[in-house]
Amino acid sequence: MLSKVKTCVLYGLEGYVIDVETDLTKGMPCFNIVGLPDTSIKESKERVKSAIKNSGVKFPISHITVNLAPANLKKEGSQIDLPIAVGILSACNFITEEIEDDICLIGELSLNGDINYIEGALPMVISLRNRKFNKVIIPYDNKEECGCIKGIDIIPIKKLEDVIDFLNKDIIIDPYNTEFDDTLINEYSSMDFSEVKGQPALKRAVEIAAAGAHNLLMIGPPGAGKTMIARRIPTILPDLTFEEALEVTKIYSVSGQLKTKGLVKKRPFRAPHHTISRVALVGGGRIPRPGEVSLSHYGVLFLDEMPEFPKSVLEVLRQPMEDGIVSIARANATLTYPSEFMLIASMNPCPCGYLGDSRHECTCSQSQIDKYLSKISGPLLDRIDIQIEVTPVYYNDLNDNKVEESSKQIKEKVQHARKVQEERFKDINIFCNSQLTGKLIKEHCKIDKESEKLLQTAFANLGLSARAYNKILKVARTISDLEDSEDIKPNHIAEAIQYRSLDKKFWR
Repeated sequence: MLSKVKTCVLYGLEGYVIDVETDLTKGMPCFNIVGLPDTSIKESKERVKSAIKNSGVKFPISHITVNLAPANLKKEGSQIDLPIAVGILSACNFITEEIEDDICLIGELSLNGDINYIEGALPMVISLRNRKFNKVIIPYDNKEECGCIKGIDIIPIKKLEDVIDFLNKDIIIDPYNTEFDDTLINEYSSMDFSEVKGQPALKRAVEIAAAGAHNLLMIGPPGAGKTMIARRIPTILPDLTFEEALEVTKIYSVSGQLKTKGLVKKRPFRAPHHTISRVALVGGGRIPRPGEVSLSHYGVLFLDEMPEFPKSVLEVLRQPMEDGIVSIARANATLTYPSEFMLIASMNPCPCGYLGDSRHECTCSQSQIDKYLSKISGPLLDRIDIQIEVTPVYYNDLNDNKVEESSKQIKEKVQHARKVQEERFKDINIFCNSQLTGKLIKEHCKIDKESEKLLQTAFANLGLSARAYNKILKVARTISDLEDSEDIKPNHIAEAIQYRSLDKKFWR
């Protein structure tokens, strides 16, 4: 007897439909799986055999051949256990009803017949919906992750025997649906900007960076509050929209780092250690997985003590920062992961940290300072929109009883600026000023004669590149949005220029 059921495999974030064809014939009892299965699928034979037996069904003593079509596509993942088991049961007529073409099955089987949680369920379900499937059977533990997807019926099931009864129409299982609940979005309740004393210039720069999703570099001595402020940036970022939450959750689901049962509801904040490898940062491996730049998609990638990272690791950031995507090429496929992140970096001005500090003497030689700063290359520095020098915090700042601006107050200003940008870019596929391309900069960042003269002078005196010129215009556009100004004024340009002068001071 021959049966056919449908399942799904992932390549990157894209799901592909696989036909699981099962044939039972007379002959020497054996169980073969063909069609380029990986090791986890080859091992499914034992899981499927035990799960069927422990679900109260006699395993057929036949020559069993399972073909995964198309046969030229490499298949990976234990989620094919369930469709293989259902295919065998359908071929031996234990499942008597015909399995419809618009139903798909994904799930890993345990030896006792339970259906286990799988990684990557959300992108699979979204891909199946886009391919016009009406129904998908998933593990019960994946229901919160997938239940908010509209346009396809989600059937969460705990055991193989329940799948058999459901397909035989002996039981009815209602589709699981849930609404996107935004009440928990962006909860970083233990941290607030009101705890940060002093540093008004740095807070202003951070506010601008958050409002336009600009990259930010902080240079200053130890203990000035660089890390403290960086870790509070997620508290002032706009709430994730449903579409953004879906995209972030897809990445975390594929990488096996989904710690919540539902969608990811707060913007990611990733702070990798400086010993991280290039593959861990941008993604890759034998089975390519998302790296830190993708795990911080729509959130913050924080590199503390940036020069401590190997230069070769930092250089791989250049392409993701520019393009917003990471492409990982392999012999049989090229996978693409999104990487629209805000880079927040901090560093000391020298190895000892006290260069230019009036309270401490710098003990570094000029060659040590040059070697330290050379870890940050010109092209990488050029891609950082805002560069600001952080001054030490003095006793009077710490002892001041002045009430500092809270994260909630700053967030309101940031969200207002983002709404202005969303309205401006509603007809094009971008959401904030940092995503403006050269053509769009000419259209949306027009300046008057006075601003043009100011920018021309800065361009000549600071030796700015064409990229830096565009970055200044984008930052000035964000500053004007924060001030609710339709036009970019000279003072907006002047403030944006001052955020591009540090490379001239430190990287002479």
